[in-house]
Amino acid sequence: MLRFGTQSINDKGHLTIGGCDSLDLAAAFGTPLYVLDEALVRENCRSYRRAFGERYPEVEVAFAGKALLCQAVCAIMQQEGMLLDVASRGELHTALTAGFPLERIHLHGNCKTEVDLDFALDSGVHRVVVDSLPELRLLSELASRRGIAADIQIRVGPGVKTQTHTFIQTGQDDSKFGLGIASGAALEAAKLAADSDSIRLCGIHAHIGSQLFGLDSYRRAVEVMMEFAARVAAVNGGLEEVNLGGGLGIQYTHEDAPPTIDELAEVIASAMKAEAERLGLALPRLMLEPGRSIVGPAGTTLYRVIVVKELPGVRTYVSVDGGLSDNPRPCMYGAEYEAVIANKADQKPEMTVRVSGAHCETDTLIPEATIQHAEPGDVLAVFATGAYNYAMASNYNRFCRPAMVTVYDGRAEIIIEREQLDDLIRQDRVPERLRQGG
Repeated sequence: MLRFGTQSINDKGHLTIGGCDSLDLAAAFGTPLYVLDEALVRENCRSYRRAFGERYPEVEVAFAGKALLCQAVCAIMQQEGMLLDVASRGELHTALTAGFPLERIHLHGNCKTEVDLDFALDSGVHRVVVDSLPELRLLSELASRRGIAADIQIRVGPGVKTQTHTFIQTGQDDSKFGLGIASGAALEAAKLAADSDSIRLCGIHAHIGSQLFGLDSYRRAVEVMMEFAARVAAVNGGLEEVNLGGGLGIQYTHEDAPPTIDELAEVIASAMKAEAERLGLALPRLMLEPGRSIVGPAGTTLYRVIVVKELPGVRTYVSVDGGLSDNPRPCMYGAEYEAVIANKADQKPEMTVRVSGAHCETDTLIPEATIQHAEPGDVLAVFATGAYNYAMASNYNRFCRPAMVTVYDGRAEIIIEREQLDDLIRQDRVPERLRQGG
């Protein structure tokens, strides 16, 4: 059994998280249930700040809110001294209503509208990460109307292709994200920014992909970014910061062997220093935006086993009371997970099954899982579901999105309420002509 953070097995043979019995959690809050190990989230934040802070003179670490964002997560990040990277007006609104400091918020997005940029400028976010030349021109115009200078980073395409799923590769030349260095668009953006009185170019940004295990990709990204930083400094009179994004992979299965945060820090920090010396540059402020590697391992989803269906000579299906609507990742790009019967966690796994969801779809959660003997009523715990599960959840088949609790030092507290049936129809409207019975 995979174990993360505070997970253990108690004297009842039950899986516990944060000192809370998973069976008690399922009984008290219902299933499906997202469980967030708060101690592990905090530990991962501190590990990033420590690992990079020990190796590089000036570092800022932002949490990539797209991985998991709600007001309570914003509060944890604020307490841990993190910056916050938001990728939409909705994420920004969440941060603002949580009281997250504006001077620690960066706004991303490859397709920001005028409304988005107006909202960012009126809110006073710390950085807007500009993703295209049209966006740069629009932002300059909007800032000029207000008589201010917008602080920006330019997101560039470094041309670094990583070994990860195609859907989460973002640093190659053929990408919707950023301005290509090779094409000359990124340098054109830097020149436009330098010539604008309403734009202040603070730094350059790259994010090469997600769920990455290969550290060579980060080393190559540093080389490309620092070479480009030297070119930008020549037209801009200097450059304060280089943002290398996030993307460090996590362990989803026993076969996964991701680098540690310390290993990542060693590669990036040493490469930054070497490149600065080679190019004759002052060391810029280093910025990072991890998301998955902070919250992913800290999440566990609890399901209730509803049906165990044996197909002789074929396979056994274990169907649970959630699936595609609370975790679309397996269906989207073959994401893999491991699981345990939480109320039999001390028993030896003896069944190889397919874990399936409850939707009118072939929503396979785990194609082949070896678990303890499964029976209806058991609680199935799926590990490493903290990143992109709640964030991507939907109401497919008009399922209600699950609740989320944080567990910490034996206490479980709701941080996202479970949706109810009336929530599903709250936005529905029936025109009067359809009320007349045809």
